[in-house]
Amino acid sequence: MPLHKSAEKRLRQSERRNVRNRARKKELKVLVKTMQKLIDTSANKAVVEGAYRAVVQKLDRLGVKNYIHANKASRKKSQLTRILNSYVQSGNE
Repeated sequence: MPLHKSAEKRLRQSERRNVRNRARKKELKVLVKTMQKLIDTSANKAVVEGAYRAVVQKLDRLGVKNYIHANKASRKKSQLTRILNSYVQSGNE
């Protein structure tokens, strides 16, 4: 337990930030899993591309705001792009 008033405040702040950070990362995981599920169920190409755009938008936002490292965001976008391109080229429409 913190002994100083400032340490108590820091603890409160870190707890709030921790909850916020976990929520943002969870949103990203849900979006990625949704996109993957659409691909697995052979969904319409337009629907999958819409899910892809949502994931990329979230990755960009989290990377810029340092919720995740910028390089990790870039790497995930690259991986998802490869998955999307292979799905589109396989003739799913």
